[in-house]
Amino acid sequence: MHPMLNIAVRASRAGGKVISRAFEQHDKVEVELKGTNDVVTNVDVAAEQAIIETIRKSYPKHTIISEEGGVLKGEDDDYQWIIDPLDGTANFVKGIPHFAVSIALRVKCKLDQAVVFDPIRGDLFTASRGKGAQLNGFRIRVKQPKELTGAILATGFPFKKKQHIDAYFNILKTLFVKTSDMRRAGSAALDLAYVASGKVDGFFEIGLKPWDTAAGELLVIEAGGLVTDFTGGHNHMQSGNIVASSTRLLKEILKDIRPHLGESLSK
Repeated sequence: MHPMLNIAVRASRAGGKVISRAFEQHDKVEVELKGTNDVVTNVDVAAEQAIIETIRKSYPKHTIISEEGGVLKGEDDDYQWIIDPLDGTANFVKGIPHFAVSIALRVKCKLDQAVVFDPIRGDLFTASRGKGAQLNGFRIRVKQPKELTGAILATGFPFKKKQHIDAYFNILKTLFVKTSDMRRAGSAALDLAYVASGKVDGFFEIGLKPWDTAAGELLVIEAGGLVTDFTGGHNHMQSGNIVASSTRLLKEILKDIRPHLGESLSK
């Protein structure tokens, strides 16, 4: 295992330990509203602290970009750790056991290492640039369906971007009638990890943040898939609008998405 991936795994397990303990003592979870339809808990903060402390012990000069702490710029900004300590906070708050720790390392603007860790199931998804992706130590690959018929797609509602609700449901309707089924599980990091491991055939969502998608993106790419924005370009980190699937199926998904985008989603 790459030494930096090893640290990412160690950090994800440290964060996951905090989350698992708190999930068993749910009455002690403190919830605050940090924005419209956006909550944070004391567990998010504690898990993030455990993750950052683990990374800083080995790489004190690296930059850290985290959901709760923002940008902690280091002396060596070529190395940037992108962290979501608890992706799926709403699930966690409601006692739904589907959430993950997401950690990615970007080296000179390129995704280099990735971990998505599900602390409830114990599933550890990992990837190193150019070295493939794994689930619990076994190689994983994106499914390669030839068409949308029979496919299962994952998605997330634009609950923080409700101005796009009409466009979103038009996209959903168009894709739903062509596919076998849809899944909306509440964790983009796990959705992308599931694309990488062939559990679902594709994923799309509006308005995500880099810490939601960075680790999952590398997992999908290293598992033989593609990740783009809604126009087939590479602006998804900036726009937050993301599609992930196999090469062939992604083209089909984009073809059905494009007619519903409008100007604001075409960027």
